[in-house]
Amino acid sequence: MSRNLINDDDFRSRNRTEDRYFTRCRKLTFVVVILLLLRKSAKSIQCVVNELFMVLGLESVTAAAFSQARKRIRHTAFIELNEQAIVNVMYREGEYLRYKGFRVLAIDGSKIRLPEIEEINQEFGQVAYTNGQNEEIKGYHTYAQGSVLYDVLNHVAVDAWLGKATDYEVDLAIDHLKKTQVGDLIIADRGYASYFFLARLSQADRDFVIRCSSGSFKVATAMLSGEGEASQRVTLVAPQTKKELKELGLPHRLTVRFVRVLLDTGEYEVLVTSLLDEIEYPVSDFKEIYWLRWGVENFYGLAKTRLQLENFTGRTVESIKQDFYATIYITGLESILTEKAEEELSKRITKHEYHINKMVSFNVIKNQVIDLLYYESDLDNLLEKLTKLFLKNPSCTRKNREVPRRKSSDRVLINYHKRLKKVCF
Repeated sequence: MSRNLINDDDFRSRNRTEDRYFTRCRKLTFVVVILLLLRKSAKSIQCVVNELFMVLGLESVTAAAFSQARKRIRHTAFIELNEQAIVNVMYREGEYLRYKGFRVLAIDGSKIRLPEIEEINQEFGQVAYTNGQNEEIKGYHTYAQGSVLYDVLNHVAVDAWLGKATDYEVDLAIDHLKKTQVGDLIIADRGYASYFFLARLSQADRDFVIRCSSGSFKVATAMLSGEGEASQRVTLVAPQTKKELKELGLPHRLTVRFVRVLLDTGEYEVLVTSLLDEIEYPVSDFKEIYWLRWGVENFYGLAKTRLQLENFTGRTVESIKQDFYATIYITGLESILTEKAEEELSKRITKHEYHINKMVSFNVIKNQVIDLLYYESDLDNLLEKLTKLFLKNPSCTRKNREVPRRKSSDRVLINYHKRLKKVCF
């Protein structure tokens, strides 16, 4: 699907900055520029260009020529690739993984460090972001607010957005709802637990499970301290005026259910949900349901470490967006290519769980992207070879093994772009 799309004349017309671009036969064709952007590497741009042209059997061009050529392509090309060639393909046959009939979608945001360039500063803005540290980093730095609607069972980013540093995560989450449907279960962390967001979800007829903070709702505060029953149905009253709600088309009252879950650490976690039926959805289910949200955390981890999302290959607003949405597409392509191998691994009876080795799979995509998207190769045969390769190099997951999350120090965070860049996919 991806190969057909990037070679389609209409796709090229929609995603070039001017109609006159890519109309003549040149070395840096529309497809070649797409391939170069997908082959992002820690190597210099010139090395990446040289390697691709060597494979294509063509005389190479300069990095400056590539930098000029990428300006002729809109970042929307990668958004469309993800929508048409990944998301639509994943759900086209209706044979995707569900939880009790639900498509489970996690919403989460993350601050993304950007180059300190005036043009980029003006577009995205600056904030004093601490990355979980107690004290603010001295000075303001350029960030974007990333937001992803992620299918945690099928490992696909259904929707993604790169917003301004000061954009409110809930507003971005509401924009994601247009990509959801009845029968979806929305999971989110405590930053999304507000009456406004719950009302928006209810208005759209979307089910949800959202973690509550101690200050989100009075009932949640009490339940976190161990008070009351572990499952409570509550009618919330909006803090906004009826006039404000009426203008937004939102209900003044909302009936939800609060569920308290005991963690392995002995601490309590309280979730607010639209799943009111205590028989069909007992309290014991919710620990598993909310644990599924870690899929989106893993997604950001892969994007920022394995794919080095924050190591941008350009210094313009459009190049930032190209790299961001190209990374989103790459993660989806990897999920499609490894789907069969993951199914086979899940059927194996072993002491520990085995999954696809991401170091192997992403490296394969980098090296095979030409065969996948450029050459008229036998895709079925290629996919069979890739599946065999993935099955030979699985990674082991040991249950009940917790690794504490590492936080960047202030010094490391401030000097991110000055650090030695690691190899990325």
